[in-house]
Amino acid sequence: MKRFAVAFGMLFAVICCAACQKKEETLSLLVWEGYADPSFVRAFEQAHHCKVVASYMGSSDELVAKLRGGSAANYDVISPSSDVAASIVHSGLAAPLDVSKLPSYPQLSAKLRDMPLVKFDGKIFGVPFVWGPNPLLYDTTAFAQPPPSWNVLWDPALKGKISAWDDLSSVYMAAQVLGYDQPDPSQIYNLTDSQLEAVKKKLIELKPNIRKLWSTGGELTNLFQNHEIVAAMGWPLMTNDLRKLHFPIGETIPKENTTGWIDHLMITSASSHKELAQAFLAYMIEAQTQKQVTDVTHYTPANPTAAQFMTDEEKKILHLDNPDAYMQRIYFWQDVPRRAKYNEIWNEVKAAQ
Repeated sequence: MKRFAVAFGMLFAVICCAACQKKEETLSLLVWEGYADPSFVRAFEQAHHCKVVASYMGSSDELVAKLRGGSAANYDVISPSSDVAASIVHSGLAAPLDVSKLPSYPQLSAKLRDMPLVKFDGKIFGVPFVWGPNPLLYDTTAFAQPPPSWNVLWDPALKGKISAWDDLSSVYMAAQVLGYDQPDPSQIYNLTDSQLEAVKKKLIELKPNIRKLWSTGGELTNLFQNHEIVAAMGWPLMTNDLRKLHFPIGETIPKENTTGWIDHLMITSASSHKELAQAFLAYMIEAQTQKQVTDVTHYTPANPTAAQFMTDEEKKILHLDNPDAYMQRIYFWQDVPRRAKYNEIWNEVKAAQ
């Protein structure tokens, strides 16, 4: 009997140890802010007895640099935007997905799902997650009406009162102001040397108005909240966060239109938790989870059936009432063939006195 008790005790310890190990499994994310909020991640953790740990990136280039710099094994799930998604796939940094294990995949917007960004060699390497614009944010106490043009950022009256995003999106925006998006909006992602020089000159002219560059959503939110700035290019996430803080923030797409992004969820090829990561992707594109994501980020969900959990006002705010019309005002980020040159130009702008 004593031997049986000892053996049973050892077996129980082994079972408990295995259970503990399962509970300790960690899924590591490198994503944009708002994509790992506890309000929707906690349910996945509880259902799968795991821990989700997220790191946040401030730009697409930061994501690519970390993946190519030997840190890919540190992350299981990433959320590349449409400007770098294809290059990540072609570089072998993402693992192919088994979409048959993603029950909500057929519900995703056909327009987003059918884009070739994450398809290669007959395989699918990512799922569209959310999309949205890079709008002009402004303090409504400083502007009687929404600014009609991006040119307002160059207004001498705003010296030291605006912020600029430390990202190539600032290059795209200046190219729009200069009219390089006409007649073909995709041209802003493939500017000539002379056009890039003109963009650099235009951005250097903006520097007296820039109080500080921002890299994360939290930084820009703080700049507005502390009344250090009155206008900037931002994300709907900051609009949502500032409204929750009862700050008088306005959001608009100027007459020149704006750039925007389609964020995807991918599993890194170096991930050691691919099965758990696949389950996470399946969960994140479910309609109900997508609704919870929009509550936090204010971004438009890739799964339009999330609208069933929304009020009519929420659907209108997220442009789910007429998404195609709204998309026409957004020049979605594309692969930039001369990305190194663009970064060189942006770095020269930042270094200019």
